Amino acid sequence: MTAPRLLIASRLYPPEVSAGSFRLGALGRALARAGASVRVLTTVPPAHAPAGQNERDVDVRRWPVLRDSGGNVRGYVQYLSFDAPLLLRMLFTRYDVAVAESPPTTGLVVGIASALRRRPFAYYAADVWTDGVISMGAPRFVVSVMRMIERAVLRRARTVISVSDEVTERLLVLDADPARIATVGNGIDTDIFSPDVEPIADAGRYLIYTGTMSEWQQPEIFIHAFARIAADYPDVRLKFFGQGVVEASLRRIAEDILPGRVDFGGVVSPQLSARWIRGAAASLVSIVPGIGYDFARPTKTYAAAAVGTPVLFAGPATGARLVRDGGLGRAVTFDVDAVAAGMLDLLAEEANGTCMRLRPERASWARAHVSLHAVADRAVAAIAQATGEWATKLVSGSADLDSEPESRSSD
Repeated sequence: MTAPRLLIASRLYPPEVSAGSFRLGALGRALARAGASVRVLTTVPPAHAPAGQNERDVDVRRWPVLRDSGGNVRGYVQYLSFDAPLLLRMLFTRYDVAVAESPPTTGLVVGIASALRRRPFAYYAADVWTDGVISMGAPRFVVSVMRMIERAVLRRARTVISVSDEVTERLLVLDADPARIATVGNGIDTDIFSPDVEPIADAGRYLIYTGTMSEWQQPEIFIHAFARIAADYPDVRLKFFGQGVVEASLRRIAEDILPGRVDFGGVVSPQLSARWIRGAAASLVSIVPGIGYDFARPTKTYAAAAVGTPVLFAGPATGARLVRDGGLGRAVTFDVDAVAAGMLDLLAEEANGTCMRLRPERASWARAHVSLHAVADRAVAAIAQATGEWATKLVSGSADLDSEPESRSSD
């Protein structure tokens, strides 16, 4: 039997730094390990992306796209710059099964191409885009169109891969067939994010925020909270790594209320990010309640847990429950005073040795519950359901396919 030809279509792929990129990179490698011939149709990475490693077992084909001022493929025109050429790229690419990453517009293009080629496809649902456009105050017409597209993709996909039970519940609201949904969980690369990584030398004491800076996270709450305690902790700094649509406003706020105490390090490689998180007194994670993302479990939480650094989470119940149940740090309401109190608690734990004592337990929890390798293997098993005569080969070639998804035990 020839190797099944798997095609991944995604605007995000390593070396671009994002949770979606890491997830798709792990999936591509897992499919290759399972015996598939894997090709990825993706984008030329932004200028600020770290240098990537050669994918020996995955054939990555890149296409230039429009990006916003922060280097993101984010916005209707930017999505179209990837989706429109994608249709032609797929029509002239041989494949047996396709995997489409969100947004649903990409899923729609993959669905159309796969229908024309009479091939099945899987849709990887990291979140629910209809909820997202509602939360951002999009016009009713835009919401209706997105809901229509998302429903069409969910109905057409042979398999829908969900990253959590909460996302699965929202997909069911959009009339997805529960028999076609596989909840595989979400995770972090525990080889890169490990308690054994070397902290940055001579970095001093600091609290850290890493990753996307967006409207639905509003990380300025951490600047305002730090301003409440900064005078009592002159040796502590607040550090931001990553980028996003609110980065410029964060810089202005920091300069206005905490001049000289907040550092912005830009986008760094996962390896360097792990070292910075490893040396922090706490990793800061936020989700604004009530705007459509209450179900989210940010990958930032997993990254901190994997290196054993405590999390300070500000936001709704789902993310808070993850932190509390796993013993991963502090979960507080999305309130400046509550966040400031959480910062004080975790700075005290760093000083008295509690942080170091609990580091092995937190890292062990991450290896057991949110290993990205296990998540990718479960996704391979889900995709195998859509591969017809190649399913047996894929399943037999993948390891650890029967383990429980982290979302059931613990985005």
